[in-house]
Amino acid sequence: MRAYGHWIAGAWHAPDKGHYPVVNPATEEVVGEAPEATPAEVADAVTAARAAQSGWSRTAPRERAAVLDRIADLLTERGGDLVPLLQAETGATLRVASALQLPAAADRFRRYARGAMEPHVLPLAPWPAKASPLAPGGLIGAAAVRRPVGVVGCITSYNFPVVNLAGKVAPALAMGNTVVAKPAPQDPLCCLELGPLFREAGLPDGVFNVVTGSGAGAGEALVAHPGVDMVSFTGSTAVGRKIAETAGRSMKRTLMELGGKGAAIVLGDADVKVLESAIGAVGSVWSFHSGQVCTAPTRVLVHRSLYERVVTGLTRYAGALTIGSPVDNSVIVGPVISAAQRDRVEAQVAKARDEGARIAVGGTRPGIRPGFYVAPTLITDANPEMAVAREELFGPVVVALAFDDEDEAVRIANGTSYGLYDYVFSTDTSRAWALAARLRSGNVGINTVQRHPEAPFGGFKESGVGRDGGSFALHAYSELQSVVWPS
Repeated sequence: MRAYGHWIAGAWHAPDKGHYPVVNPATEEVVGEAPEATPAEVADAVTAARAAQSGWSRTAPRERAAVLDRIADLLTERGGDLVPLLQAETGATLRVASALQLPAAADRFRRYARGAMEPHVLPLAPWPAKASPLAPGGLIGAAAVRRPVGVVGCITSYNFPVVNLAGKVAPALAMGNTVVAKPAPQDPLCCLELGPLFREAGLPDGVFNVVTGSGAGAGEALVAHPGVDMVSFTGSTAVGRKIAETAGRSMKRTLMELGGKGAAIVLGDADVKVLESAIGAVGSVWSFHSGQVCTAPTRVLVHRSLYERVVTGLTRYAGALTIGSPVDNSVIVGPVISAAQRDRVEAQVAKARDEGARIAVGGTRPGIRPGFYVAPTLITDANPEMAVAREELFGPVVVALAFDDEDEAVRIANGTSYGLYDYVFSTDTSRAWALAARLRSGNVGINTVQRHPEAPFGGFKESGVGRDGGSFALHAYSELQSVVWPS
């Protein structure tokens, strides 16, 4: 167990207010101690980032790319050392921690090493301007140029701490910005470990800084600081609203990826192969990081003719899953992040039962001690107005709802405040394509839950503001400047 400092200006800084414990969700033991930030320490990190920003932004794109490539190399080389800590603080299974955290983070840095070299100047066609009281006539040339935003505050979620941070930091650095990171309080230790690793890769001091805290104070201080030009946030819609309100007072740029209540729509024409794909996709709510995924298809909307077949298939799927310690390679379902989150999920399931829904699978706490475990749960006989069918639970819970026609399916799918990721399963992909246009969702998967890394990612409605992913992330972390001249 180690007590960490804040990472500011390329060095560790002992916290003025001491530390708070980071707890392993599987064992309930303390993994390490994270620093408790004061507003003054957050300000120190912002000051360091602002002092470094001018120099980093003027660094040649090829040099920035080389640093990002070296970061990717070091993440790959040190993965074996970081995975145990990452697994201990997140409660992720070995499959998730080793395959979908650090390798994915390294991939993102490699992608934005290439991104640093992408053209950032868009020439515009000359414009023949007539003389006016404003200026003489002539042929006017122009270009749209992408410039760094400045200092970016990156506030990340607890489900995928390293890869989520990489998805923000890599494009931000590629575009010449500097960063102050504030990881989620539940699992910030691997994010702190990135500080010295980035320095070893050749990143100048002050370009990347990390502050942490057990509550909302550090994030609030970061968002409110006048030296921060942009806030990039991944987390709950409730927190996103507060960030938007604070950021709006000083017109900070924001990029916010917020909550989701994904709907997987299974149309009546689905054949056996498509049904199997749909059941596997919805089952991933249970088998992939215990449902702690904002894009998870936590609602399955099934044509009434296929409803019982899908419910039966999901019941079998859940019954085949092993729950237990994530360090056991045979385990598929590990714990959720905390006792508070476990209790919240259990309360929502109990409420659904009280409202008349049927708990077809799960619904009771697994007999595993210690740890914050929630059994894979399937809720049927619910109605779309129930809280469990409308609110994000962030746990291994699926709600199955029947519909009679496409219009009803669309009404149910669009009937929440969220719009992050929906799915359509159909033998007729042209029909699924047409249905996707009716869904108020930033992302729609057709017969798959796979992602395309170059596609824009973000949400409609209360699921977020802005887009990242691929080159769209470079746009998100830059400002457009128009440069005009006489030809």
